[in-house]
Amino acid sequence: MDLRAELLKSIWYAFTALDVEKSGKVSKSQLKVLSHNLYTVLCIPHDPVALEEHFRDDDDGPVSSQGYMPYLNKYILDKVEEGAFVKEHFDELCWTLTAKKNYKADRNGNSVVSHQDAFKLWCLFNFLSEDKYPLVMVPDEVEYLLKKICTAMNVELNSCELEDYLCQEPQGQGGLTVWQFLDMVNSGRFLRGIEQEAVSMAVEEVYQEVIEDVLKQARGPHVLGHKPWGTRSPRVLGHKPCPAPIPVLISVSRAQGYLWKKGQLRRNWSERWFMLKPSVLSYYLSEERKEKKGSIALDKHCCVEVLPDRDGKRCLFCVKTSSRTYEMSASDTRQRQEWTLAIQTAIRLQAEGKRSLHKDLKQKRREQREQREQRKAAKEEELQRLKQLQEEKERKLQELELLKEAQRQAEILLQEEEQRRRQQHEEMQRTLEVQLREAEQARASMQAEMVLKEAEAERQRRRILELEDMQHRLQEALQQEVKARQDEEAVRYAQARLLAEEEEKLKQLMKLKEEQEEYIIKTQREKQVLKQEMENKNKCLEEAQKQLEEVRVNRQRVDQDVMAAQQKLRQASTNVKHWNVQMSRLMHPIGPGDKRTVSGGGFTGYQPLLSRQDSSFR
Repeated sequence: MDLRAELLKSIWYAFTALDVEKSGKVSKSQLKVLSHNLYTVLCIPHDPVALEEHFRDDDDGPVSSQGYMPYLNKYILDKVEEGAFVKEHFDELCWTLTAKKNYKADRNGNSVVSHQDAFKLWCLFNFLSEDKYPLVMVPDEVEYLLKKICTAMNVELNSCELEDYLCQEPQGQGGLTVWQFLDMVNSGRFLRGIEQEAVSMAVEEVYQEVIEDVLKQARGPHVLGHKPWGTRSPRVLGHKPCPAPIPVLISVSRAQGYLWKKGQLRRNWSERWFMLKPSVLSYYLSEERKEKKGSIALDKHCCVEVLPDRDGKRCLFCVKTSSRTYEMSASDTRQRQEWTLAIQTAIRLQAEGKRSLHKDLKQKRREQREQREQRKAAKEEELQRLKQLQEEKERKLQELELLKEAQRQAEILLQEEEQRRRQQHEEMQRTLEVQLREAEQARASMQAEMVLKEAEAERQRRRILELEDMQHRLQEALQQEVKARQDEEAVRYAQARLLAEEEEKLKQLMKLKEEQEEYIIKTQREKQVLKQEMENKNKCLEEAQKQLEEVRVNRQRVDQDVMAAQQKLRQASTNVKHWNVQMSRLMHPIGPGDKRTVSGGGFTGYQPLLSRQDSSFR
C-alpha cells in the first residue's frame, strides 16, 4: 500500500466527519479549512486561491467527494514527499476531526482504552483495512490485530468467543467499521481483568511495530521485576480456552535491560535504547527517545554476526556495514538471538526491496484470503455443480422410473393385445373350422344331390332309350306307311272312318309332347339352379380353402378332396350337357300312323298323318 492510499484513508474519515447531513457533500468553507490544515501537517506550500480557481465554474453549493478528489490529487497529494512530514501529526489531525463526531467513549470513565490508545487503534485499523470505501476490516484482520495486542500482554485471545461476537455483530461490506471495532474493544469482552495501563502499553507496542515499522526494541528498566497483568490466565466463561496464537514474525522483545554498544573513538561501552526499523537501527540515550545518539543504515550488503565473549562482556554480536562494524552486547543469549534474527529480517527486507514487513505480511494475508475465497468459491461452485448433477441424476432416475413404468404399461398393453390377438386367432380358427365343417356338410349334401341327379339322369337315359326304340319302331312304321301308300286309295274310305279316332290319338300325342317339353324345361331349370348352387359352393369352397391355407397348412388333404369333388362336379356338368344335347336331338314330334289292312293277314295298321296330308296335297 503506497503513501497516497494511506493518506486517502485518513482524509476520507475527515471528509465524512465534515458531512454533517450525510448527503455526501461538504461546504466550500469547510473544505478550505481542511485543505489549509492538510497543507500545514503535510508541509506543503499553501495556495489559498487554488480551491476557488478549481471550483470557479461551479455554483456556491457544497462539493461532493468526487468533486473534491481532483483538487486533492492535483494540489495536495501530488506534492507530498515521503519523509518531509510527520505521519503521526497528519493522522492526529484526521482523527481529531472524525473522533468528535463518531467516537463515543464511556462517560463514566470505564473505557478499556484511553483517547490516545483509541487514536492508535484507529491508525492500526486504517493500516489493516481493505482498500475499498467505506473502510472496513475483515474478520481475519480483526482477529490478527487482537491476537497481536493480546500477545503483547502475554494473554490468550479466545478466538471462539470472538467468532461468536462477529457472527452476532451486523457487518457491512463483509467486515467491521472502525467504530464497531472500538466499541468492541471498549466493551472489555476480550480484555477482562486487564488494567488500562497494560492495554495502553500493548497498543503502543503494536502501534510502533506495525505503523512505525519498529522490528525490534528493548524495554526500559522500569519494568524490571514487574509481572504484567497479562501473565495471569484469562478467565473465559462459557467457552473452552483456544490454543495460543502462533507468531508470524519477530515481535517486540520480552527481555529486560538495554543493549550495550561499543564506541568507535573511545572504544568504551555505553547503554543505549535501540529501535530497529526495516532500513535503520537507531539508538537513543533513553527510552523516551528524546535524544538520538545515532543510527545504523541497513541495506542488502549488511550482515550480522555473533561474537565470542571478551572484555568482560558476554552475549556479543556485531552489525557490519560497508563503512563500519558496530559491536553490541545483549543481556542474555535469548535477547541476542532475538536481535540478530530481527536485524537479519530487516536486511532481508532491504535485499528484497520491501520497505515494510507488515505491509508485506498484510499483502500475503490478503492474497491468502483471496486464495481461500477462490477455493471457497470453487468449492461452492463444485458443490453447486454436484448438486446440479445430483438433481440431474434424480431427474434422470425419475425419468427412468417413468420410462420403466411406461415400459411396464406397454408390456401389459402388449400382453393384452397379444392375448386379444390370440383370442381373435382362436376364434377365427374356430370359425374357419365351423365353416370347414359346414363346407364338408355342404359337400356331402351336394354329393347326395349328385347321386340323386345321377339317378335322375339314369332314368332320363332309360327314357331316351325308350324314345329311341319308339323312334325306331316309328321309322319302321313309316316304311310300312310308304309301302301302304299304294293301298291308300283302297283304304281312303276306311280312313275317313278312322279319322276321328286318329284325331283323338293326335290330341293325346300332342298332350304327351307338351308334357314332355314341360318336363324338359323343368329339368333345364333345375339343372341351372343346381349349376348356380354348385358355382356358389365352389366360391365358398375356394374362400374356405384360401383361409385354411393361411391358418392350417396341414389341410392339404382336405383341399385335395375338395378339388376332387369339384372335378367330379365338372364331369357331372359335362355329362349333363352331353345328355342335354342328346335330349335336344331326340325331342322331335312323332305323329301317329293310319291303320291299314294287310291283305292275306288281316292286319289293320294306322296310316301316318303325313300320308294323308300328302294325299290331300295331291
